Amino acid sequence: MRKKIFIVDNDMISVWVYPEHHMIHHQMNSYCYGEKFYQALTKGAEALERYHATKWLSDNRHNGALPAEDAVWTEKNWFPRVKAAGWRHWAVVHPEKVVGQLNMSRFVKKYGQLGINARTFSDVDEAFHWLDAEI
Repeated sequence: MRKKIFIVDNDMISVWVYPEHHMIHHQMNSYCYGEKFYQALTKGAEALERYHATKWLSDNRHNGALPAEDAVWTEKNWFPRVKAAGWRHWAVVHPEKVVGQLNMSRFVKKYGQLGINARTFSDVDEAFHWLDAEI
């Protein structure tokens, strides 16, 4: 069994860390945006720093496209912080809705160009195993 420490757990999003895997994992529980989105990703960034994680698993199956202001916030605030803290590998489980898939594909491509080893999946366990094998 994987040891996990919950960082955030609410109706919109859950975030936890697997310390022995150097991995942050978030799961969208419903469409997540705005303040709860910012708070959860900020707590995830703090955990990435604290546990010296280099991997992030994004389970976005229950999310849609990010609002433009949330996308700007991730690019200007969250991404520079986690990149500087050592984030290197990203497994993304795509949203179920096509509009969300297109949105996440743009982030995967963009962050890939900025040095993040990123890959998309349709299965959470497959994403975890791929990410866990990355050094």
